[in-house]
Formats: sequence, structure tokens, C-alpha cells
Amino acid sequence: MALNIGLNVELPKEACDDVYCPFHGTLPVRGQVITGKVVSDRMMGTVVVERGYMHYVRKYKRYEKRSSKFHAHNPPCIHAKLGDTVKIAECRPLSKTTTFVVVEAKTP
Repeated sequence: MALNIGLNVELPKEACDDVYCPFHGTLPVRGQVITGKVVSDRMMGTVVVERGYMHYVRKYKRYEKRSSKFHAHNPPCIHAKLGDTVKIAECRPLSKTTTFVVVEAKTP
């Protein structure tokens, strides 16, 4: 049985026994919720998510494209793959660079 984590996301269909899963474990989520695309899934249990945004440059009165990457824990019940559009939520630090967890994945 999956817990309600307080976000408007689909609950995972399968169960897992991961301690760092917000649905089946004990990891609370809080703060930012970011949507992005998985650009790397080569780490064990972690994915790299890239988010693109527009930044305004006052000098030229124009916008420029920028992007930032986030490391996010990938629970076994969600299992996001390369190219998936994912929703990640902020959590406590799980490692030196990982402070987000994947809460929803949509395959294109």
C-alpha cells in the first residue's frame, strides 16, 4: 500500500522495500517540486534530471536559454529511465549531491 505524500502525483503501481522511497519507505518530501527530463541513469539508484528555463538579460532586453541539472534518487517502484519526463521533489540530503527524489515518471 502506497502512502499519500501530499503531492498531486500518480501512485506507483508496484511496491518496493526501499527505505528512501517516499511512498513505501520513511522519506518525507518538502519544498520544491521540479519537472525535467532524465539525461543520465547510469548511477545505481540515482538519475540526473535536466530542467530548462529562460533567463532575462537586462542589457539586451532579451531572454536566453539556460539549464540546470539535479541528482535525484530513483526508487525501484518508479524506475525512471533515460529520456523520461519526471517530477522530482525535494527531500533531506541523501548523499553529497542528491537532495531530490523521483515521485512520478512519464515515458514519452
